Amino acid sequence: MAAGLTGHVLPDDMLSGSSLAVLDGILKAIPVVGTWLSFLVFQGAFPAGAITTFYPLHVAVLPAIIVGLMDVNGILAAVHKPAQFAGPGRTDRNVVGRPFCAAVAKSAGLFFIVFGVLTGIAATVTMNPIWTYGPADPGNASAGGGALWYLAFLDGAQRLVPPGWEFVWLDRTWTLAILVPVGVCVLFLVTAMVYPFIERWVTGDQREHHLLTRPRNAPTRTGIGVAGIVLTLQLALLLGPAAGLVLTKRICLGLQRKDREVVLHGYENGRIVRLPGGEYVEVHQPVDKYERWRLVDFENYEPLMIRPDEHGRIRLRDRARAAVSRWFFQDRIIPVTRAELDHAHGSDPAAIGHDTGTPDGRET
Repeated sequence: MAAGLTGHVLPDDMLSGSSLAVLDGILKAIPVVGTWLSFLVFQGAFPAGAITTFYPLHVAVLPAIIVGLMDVNGILAAVHKPAQFAGPGRTDRNVVGRPFCAAVAKSAGLFFIVFGVLTGIAATVTMNPIWTYGPADPGNASAGGGALWYLAFLDGAQRLVPPGWEFVWLDRTWTLAILVPVGVCVLFLVTAMVYPFIERWVTGDQREHHLLTRPRNAPTRTGIGVAGIVLTLQLALLLGPAAGLVLTKRICLGLQRKDREVVLHGYENGRIVRLPGGEYVEVHQPVDKYERWRLVDFENYEPLMIRPDEHGRIRLRDRARAAVSRWFFQDRIIPVTRAELDHAHGSDPAAIGHDTGTPDGRET
């Protein structure tokens, strides 16, 4: 995001100048230190001073940080093995991963594809020509220059604020139209970064995880992710995330039920068999062990049950953790057990997979 923003404003044309004007307004809207932040970024010369600030960041500092993070990611992948989905023989969720050489080959192929596409675009497409938009002029503003797609949520947050949302306090103007959207966006990004630690606190699972989880097998987590994506537009800002979370969670639970049915009864193959008693049944095709493993191998966390301490008290922190745990895991599908598999596939071959429902209907 930082590299895209600094590269967007460096051409010093009318389009980038308008973006710098927005940036300057956001900086100056910050109480107490806003003027100093603007002076630091533009070095007292708006808008041309931003080039002196952003150019070394864009061509040296940020690329070095990106390369350094890529190196760290490669080292971690070599130590822990790249992430993969679980399967037969890959049951240690702490250390097992895809072979490192296979991950390198796949990543290298993706790298060269992206590199080739970007090179082709750079050679054939004119991007942001200064002779079309003209040089930057603080007295003018261009129209038609949208925010970068991964920064569009910041621009959209500004547009959702009602007009005139500011007040004067302590001889200073507090512009909530700038502060609230920026604060909400910062809170959103921070929440996304700390979410893994929140879920670890809820589940109490302190292990390292290097195997992937299918989205349907983590319905609450997937629903929260969809709720964050739906956080947009005026009406959807309030209703969309809640509706997206609930619908996604129910869809994931429904897909888990479907997986459970497939594991116990197999796939429909269109073959109809007449039993000796005259009954017609459809014979299902059993899944192989690899497919069965993929469908049943997932963590089955249960809502936390708290107990009083030696003094008969339950701490507020434990109550909060139990409440969040119930919200996370109250609705869940229990994985298929060995006894259920034996019950489903241990009968007459002609009746294997006869769609009679889940043997014990276990669902919490």
